[in-house]
Amino acid sequence: MNSFDVIVVGGGHAGIEAALAAARLGAKVALVTFERAGIGRMSCNPAIGGVAKGQIVREIDALGGAMGRLIDHAGIQFRMLNTSKGAAVISPRAQADKAEYARAAREMIEATDGITVVEGEAVQLKVSGSRDQGSDVSNPQSLTPNPCLTGIKLADGREIGARKVILTTGTFLGGLMHCGEEKTVGGRVGEKASHGLSEQLRALGFRMGRLKTGTPPRLDGETIDFSQTQQQPGDDPPRMFSYLSAGVKQRQMPCYITRTTAATHEIIRQNLHRSPLYSGQIQGRGPRYCPSIEDKIKRFADKDSHHIFLEPEGLTTHEIYPNGISTSLPRDVQDAIVASIPGLEKARIVRYGYAVEYDFVPPTQIYPTMETKLLPGLYLAGQINGTTGYEEAAAQGLMAGINAALSLAGREPVVLGRDQAYIGVLIDDLTTRGTDEPYRMFTSLAEYRLRLRTDNADRRLTPLGIKIGCLDAARRKRFDAKTAAYESARAALQSTRVGGKALWDRLRSPDFTWEQAKAAAPEVSTLDVETAGTLEVDARYAGYIELEDAEIERLKHLETVKLPSDLNYVNINALRHEAREKLARIRPLNLAQASRIAGIGPSDLAVIRVYLSN
Repeated sequence: MNSFDVIVVGGGHAGIEAALAAARLGAKVALVTFERAGIGRMSCNPAIGGVAKGQIVREIDALGGAMGRLIDHAGIQFRMLNTSKGAAVISPRAQADKAEYARAAREMIEATDGITVVEGEAVQLKVSGSRDQGSDVSNPQSLTPNPCLTGIKLADGREIGARKVILTTGTFLGGLMHCGEEKTVGGRVGEKASHGLSEQLRALGFRMGRLKTGTPPRLDGETIDFSQTQQQPGDDPPRMFSYLSAGVKQRQMPCYITRTTAATHEIIRQNLHRSPLYSGQIQGRGPRYCPSIEDKIKRFADKDSHHIFLEPEGLTTHEIYPNGISTSLPRDVQDAIVASIPGLEKARIVRYGYAVEYDFVPPTQIYPTMETKLLPGLYLAGQINGTTGYEEAAAQGLMAGINAALSLAGREPVVLGRDQAYIGVLIDDLTTRGTDEPYRMFTSLAEYRLRLRTDNADRRLTPLGIKIGCLDAARRKRFDAKTAAYESARAALQSTRVGGKALWDRLRSPDFTWEQAKAAAPEVSTLDVETAGTLEVDARYAGYIELEDAEIERLKHLETVKLPSDLNYVNINALRHEAREKLARIRPLNLAQASRIAGIGPSDLAVIRVYLSN
């Protein structure tokens, strides 16, 4: 039996980041995937980033992750979103050459010391001392004997040993695809599903759920009349995701915008009974903020049109991704829908849309470290935790890989705070509040979003990455140089006075321009565009940021009150029954996390404080 330190099951975006992060920290990693060619494959839209998602990608990059570098390499259009709005919601997004993205991801994995790619299907976790199925999982004292994770078993009988296993199974866990009345077992078109792991997780005592996602039909771009659509060019010059990228690598391409019509909506209404979403064929709950076209027509009956973004899938293919018409309606209905849309009247469908149902593990069953509460050594990341989106998956994979490797080395885990990163918001929401629908990150979910901007991800997280040891010398050197330039320019703004007032304070006024500041302080004029942008925003929003900082400090004391992992809440008689039940299920790490559990109030926190002091 081959032995490793960490086994990562799944070669998608979560699996890639988990394997790379663990290897960077010295772990010997096995990346188990159905096929090597599937590593990094974009199963849905050909894009990375977007509102809040773009911030996540920059945070991944600031901690040494791969996604930012991969999209910078494979990007064929880059755009900054929300530039007319406040600094807190400006987000980068890029179209990708899907084939090039996957190729680059595969090469990165194969070139990384410490990673071995194993082709095969993981069907079983190897566990010694497993739990009794009748055990009370809310009471750790009843969970004996203690289970010990020792590795995995593959479908062909091979066994791989490891003390840490990270499951990043995406939509493959119990995957079932729907197109009209047709059902096909699989997690992605042309690829099979995984069933053994779902059954075992249930047997081990994990609560399981069922979710649904979908994808639109793919179109032959050579059969589209783009003259009837609106061209959407990228930014010139483009802004990169990674702090290491020097510029674009691929030829840039435009996207196009068209719209659904009254005829489109009538076709869908007449065929809703044939949709597996409405016939009862699909049981899983779909994403609220990325609905199918059937859902849009049903839920927004007052709207007579919806945008469709025609996105190229790459430089060497004519396939177009029509973002906005995800559907699981039968093939003949999809043909009619496409033909009813301006510019697509003669478009040929090269692959029909479908929905996919899959199993997930409600994420209140994991710690913020991504390790499961029921089985030490088992980590979960990505859609198995109920999220949707490449970026959310990659962020979870990164943190699972980091924490698995740190645990092996006997080091303290890393848990990002809600005030540190969107990654922290994402993981805290999942582990504290859970989700019963595919979770998607938005800027509105972050209470400190003025601190969590696109431009300052490195200032927020790279020092942590250096401390952990997951960043190389080149990145540290570049960060140190950028930090020195920033601090020098900031000191100049604070010490240079114009009209009796420091430039730093003058910038709080919208009437005082950045060009005026540069003219008065030469140190500022030498900054690169991005560092200058960070400095300007920090100066202009200093008052608001100070208010956020004060609120963060006010809540810090709750984080210092640690809650033992074996605390028996059932015995705290002064707690309300609801509080005991929720605290026992979620098992928060500290009072701050406990305070964010729905239904837990100040009186409950006071009871816990008194109980711990006795």
